Amino acid sequence: MKLLATAALFLCATSAAAEIATPSRPVTDPGSIVSPVNASAKPVPLDDLGYSRGLLSAAWSVDGKRLFLSTNLTGRYNIWTTEASGSWPVQLTQADDRQSGILVSPDGKTVFFNQDHGGDEEYDIYTVPSLGGPVTNLTATPDVCEEGVLVSPDGARIALTYKLKTKGQTDIAVLDLATRAVRPLTHEPDAQWSWTPVAWVEGGRTLIANRGFTDQTAGEVWSIDVATGRATRLLGKPKIVYVAADATRDGVTLAVTTNEGTGQSHAGLYSVRDGAFHSLKPTAWEQTADAISPDGSAMAVETGVDGRTDISIVDLKTLAERTLPLPPGSNAVPASKPFTPDSRRLLVAQTGATSPGAPVIVDLASGRVQAPIQLAMASLDPATLPRSKVVTYRSFDGTLVSAILTLPFNLKRDGSNPAVVMPHGGPTGQATDYFNKTATALASRGYLVIQPNPRGSTGYGHAFQVANFQDLGGGDLKDELAAKGFLVATGYVDARRVGITGGSYGGFMTLMAIGRAPDAFAAAVQEYGIINWRTMWAHEDAGLQAYQRALLGDPAAYPKVYDASSPLTYVKAVKAPLLSLQGENDIRVPREEAQQVTDAIKADGGDAEVVFYPAEGHGFAKRENQVDALRRTVEWFDRYLKDAPH
Repeated sequence: MKLLATAALFLCATSAAAEIATPSRPVTDPGSIVSPVNASAKPVPLDDLGYSRGLLSAAWSVDGKRLFLSTNLTGRYNIWTTEASGSWPVQLTQADDRQSGILVSPDGKTVFFNQDHGGDEEYDIYTVPSLGGPVTNLTATPDVCEEGVLVSPDGARIALTYKLKTKGQTDIAVLDLATRAVRPLTHEPDAQWSWTPVAWVEGGRTLIANRGFTDQTAGEVWSIDVATGRATRLLGKPKIVYVAADATRDGVTLAVTTNEGTGQSHAGLYSVRDGAFHSLKPTAWEQTADAISPDGSAMAVETGVDGRTDISIVDLKTLAERTLPLPPGSNAVPASKPFTPDSRRLLVAQTGATSPGAPVIVDLASGRVQAPIQLAMASLDPATLPRSKVVTYRSFDGTLVSAILTLPFNLKRDGSNPAVVMPHGGPTGQATDYFNKTATALASRGYLVIQPNPRGSTGYGHAFQVANFQDLGGGDLKDELAAKGFLVATGYVDARRVGITGGSYGGFMTLMAIGRAPDAFAAAVQEYGIINWRTMWAHEDAGLQAYQRALLGDPAAYPKVYDASSPLTYVKAVKAPLLSLQGENDIRVPREEAQQVTDAIKADGGDAEVVFYPAEGHGFAKRENQVDALRRTVEWFDRYLKDAPH
């Protein structure tokens, strides 16, 4: 791999480490990457990408004839309804703020959803009549975040999660819909742990619930007596993950995901009656249990195979699995109740590199897939959209790292083309093969785009996921630099014309890259990334502090770790022009972070700009801001990777 001098020095700066075990898979020969030929290919209009709609959540009507969707047909994520067989969608709500978390009452008359205020993530619970009518805020608590609604079988109560603004932990409460009285069920003392309701069972007498550690390295499953609040732990061991997804109505069988015994998430069924856990057939890849069908006969299961997701239906009696005939990409179950009431159909959110996300309905008997509504612009023809490919390379210590590579059409293999590395958020997250508007915009304009899954990512086992503990921007950054090396080794890319961009932890990684390896990237765009973990700690709420502590430790106890992991430490070395894009109302990464890095680079005579978006939080929900951010990103890279002399 050809890396420039400073990047090479950084790679050699630490002692040799042992390869981290991940699922076995072949290493991709960079020379095997071929830019396809397509005479019809052309740059995708940025406005058309911006006007392709998204899907935040979805739910069935109680008769299985309609769908309720959170989508941004108007440029705002509001609640819509459409016939499951296909019809013109009808808008039920109007708001500037995003609405999601849809659930329908047992009598079918009421739709529940979440809504925050200008991206502040202080969610309230709202309702709207399923046939249209006035919107009601059930909670109206500006200093409490309520989410995770589950409606009791009799429709008289809802279970929900609530988090005080001053606390780190999340607890469970029950809200009486007639009186609006809220009764807490759990009283978590530790800010590192949070509770989530999973299912009402035994006619509404009992709640199945999860108690999870903030960094996803431990999880427990509990049964809560709703009348008394008495909680009984069903599953739980130190440093082992157990997560329940659903339960049969009698509460006897639970759909559970665990990493016990393998270090990799796998799905199974847990019998409350006899305490037995029945795993599905072994797989090296991350597997997640989902909902159980209303008739108690089947369970949906997602299997993430190296960045692409399959969905299977599992027979609860025999554990026989049947993979659904969905296109390759990122397929997901977008609802807490994805099965129709008669258990015959499943709702799936389907997306891939050439297919913007949309809900599809799978007939479980025939396997027929129906798309009741298209959310993409007609101009986005899959035949002319850039293709994606999952590639694998070895990093500095021999560890296998996978990435999603998006390939432009019609490139010459002459080492002259620009490219962009796109770190994902998290760090406990994963780059998957979905319709990424930034990757599509850049690749359709001649950029090779690679989205790595460096150490710290989910999907490749426990050891890989925790390998960046107290090493943020260390080994994981070397994995990102190795992705650049892979791009150059294809023979298509000019090493002097490679940029880097990402949001949240991807923004942090972008800032670390241009500071610790200042000659590796010729331009950078970061969105709401962390520049200084100490100022993050000072501004963030107790829940985010708990997550930060799980990644880095306490700042008072580990000052050297905080210095080594903060991009501010390396900002004087930055050479790449930097564009920062930031929501004014971001509670996760406050606007001060973007201002800090911009001011620091400018003070040393560097090239840095920052744009703040009003009434936006951690990520941009409003269409005009999404389009503006995309346009600025493309123009920034065009200016410094295409137009600038090298």
